[in-house]
Amino acid sequence: MFFSGDYMLFMIVTGALSLVGAFVSNRLKSKFNYYSQVGLSNGMSGQQVAEAMLRHYNIGDVQVVEGQGFLSDHYNPATKTVALSPEVYRGRSVAAAAVAAHECGHAVQHDTAYSMLQLRSKMVPAVKVATGAQQFLLMGALVLAGSFPQLLLLVIGAFIVTTAFSFVTLPVEFDASKRALVWLDETGITRGSEYEGAKDALWWAAMTYVAAALSALVTLLFLIWRYTSRQ
Repeated sequence: MFFSGDYMLFMIVTGALSLVGAFVSNRLKSKFNYYSQVGLSNGMSGQQVAEAMLRHYNIGDVQVVEGQGFLSDHYNPATKTVALSPEVYRGRSVAAAAVAAHECGHAVQHDTAYSMLQLRSKMVPAVKVATGAQQFLLMGALVLAGSFPQLLLLVIGAFIVTTAFSFVTLPVEFDASKRALVWLDETGITRGSEYEGAKDALWWAAMTYVAAALSALVTLLFLIWRYTSRQ
């Protein structure tokens, strides 16, 4: 059977990484819930924070809208909209301010033609294809390992695309948080412990992307090792 004992080792490693990812995700939710209870001293809502940041950077063609779902906040460069979850859009807390400013950080990246964001956007079509094909290709590689080992090369190709996307995403997310925190600090939107809370919340948000990238990298390296060890 393809992979055999090596596959079990792979499952143990990826299982451990999944546990790390789950821990980081739960930690982020815990931090968000905690800082959602810490009111912003100026009383601004997430919507108002986002609109103020866009005005500060003279970005007049981006709309702030209320989205749906918990922690579903995102910036869509195609429609030029900052979609904030209800908790962030209406919230008047440190968490709402941090998340709203972070998403506007992406809008600032777009407006200033930030190179990594542009690269990430160009990769999206290929990533959609690779993501959709990964599961079926991997199943095929498992079943046809003996008669068609070259199929694993296609699996590796798909994982190269998605892994590269995960790592390109990292500087995009870290930079958006950096822009958000600088703006929150310089404008006095968050002060003292409020700023530290915003920084803490955004750090854990960034760690979810780090965990995902590491998991993708481990999977890719394992697949490459398995293919080369069969030669």
